[in-house]
Amino acid sequence: MTAVSAPGVRVHINRLAYASHTVFEEMQLQLQAGQCTCLLGRSGSGKSSLLRALAQLLGERVCELRVECSDTLPLTGRVAYMAQEDLLLPWLTVLENATLGYRLRDRSHTRQEVVQRATQLLRDVGLAAFAHASPAELSGGMRQRAALARTLMENQPVVLMDEPFSALDAITRLELQNLAAGMLRRRTTLLITHDPLEALRLGDAVYTLDGQPAKLSAPLRPCGPAPRPAGDAQLLSLQAQLLTQLADSP
Repeated sequence: MTAVSAPGVRVHINRLAYASHTVFEEMQLQLQAGQCTCLLGRSGSGKSSLLRALAQLLGERVCELRVECSDTLPLTGRVAYMAQEDLLLPWLTVLENATLGYRLRDRSHTRQEVVQRATQLLRDVGLAAFAHASPAELSGGMRQRAALARTLMENQPVVLMDEPFSALDAITRLELQNLAAGMLRRRTTLLITHDPLEALRLGDAVYTLDGQPAKLSAPLRPCGPAPRPAGDAQLLSLQAQLLTQLADSP
C-alpha cells in the first residue's frame, strides 16, 4: 500500500445552521499540508459541527460549504475520521475491526496485503498480542489504540479527529498523544479537543472558536515538533493564554 501525499485544505463556510440557529457564517479555515491543526472551543461552539461538515456527516442540516485542496483534487474519498467513541464492532476481533473498511470497499489489494498492513499497524500501536481478541477484552486505552490503527489503515491523506482521547485517564492520554503524533506525521490533520495542553502538544497551529455565529481566533503556533513536552515552559504559558481566551468567550 503506497504512501499518501497530503494536500493543504482551505475551508470556506458560507453558512452552517441548525434550524434557526446559525453556527457559522462567512468563516474560513486553512489546514496546512502535512500539518496538524487543532481547534478549541467551549461546548456548543461548533467544533464538532465543522468537523462533521468536512466529513460529510451533517445530514439534513443547512450547510453551504466550499472546500479547496492545494492539489486541485476533490476532498471526497480522501478523509479518515476518528470519533471520541472507539466505535469498534463487538462481534469482530481487533484485526477484523482494523481491516473492516478495506474488506467492505477495496478490491485493489489482496487479503494477504490487507492483513499484513493491519498486523503491522497493530504492532505499531502495541496491540500485536490482541489481534484476535474481542473489543470487550480491551481496556479503554487499548480500544482507542485499536481505533487509531483502524483510522490509519484507511491510508488517507486527510485525518479528522473529534476528541479521540478525552475519555482516557491523564497518563494514557499522554501516551496516545505521543503515539498519534508520530503516526500522523505528514498527514493533514484536524484535531478537535477541549484540552488546551493537548492542542499545544500536538498542533502546528491552534485556533479557538467563540461567538455566535462562531469566529476563529488568530492561530497560536507552538515551537518545535510534536509531541512537545507537557512541562515545557512555553507550552504552559500558552496554555494559560488559551484558558483565558476560552474563559472570556461567551
